[in-house]
Amino acid sequence: MSSNTAEETLPPLDLQAMRAHAGEAVAMLKLLGNEDRLLLLCQLSMQERTVGELEQLTGITQPTLSQQLGVLRREGLVATRREGKFIWYQLADQRALQLMQTVHQLFCQPGEEA
Repeated sequence: MSSNTAEETLPPLDLQAMRAHAGEAVAMLKLLGNEDRLLLLCQLSMQERTVGELEQLTGITQPTLSQQLGVLRREGLVATRREGKFIWYQLADQRALQLMQTVHQLFCQPGEEA
């Protein structure tokens, strides 16, 4: 009778693919590793916002706000659209949205403490 160990049932690992995905994950986590960017992404994960709204909701003031939004835009996590004199920011990366939902669930639920 053969014993089924975890090693026997796991598929072979593709180390090259794992390294590529690890690099992507590290890049995303570095973007989330800044408090201002994390606050911005948190707001944008709920709904589209203008710069003025983001400033009011997060307390991040110019020029830091513009700098961090620029980083998020350059990295493809947020997209913009212009409506009249307003520029609207929205979360553009589905993986970032899923991460923000998980971060919110783990750290921001009322009454939850580690």
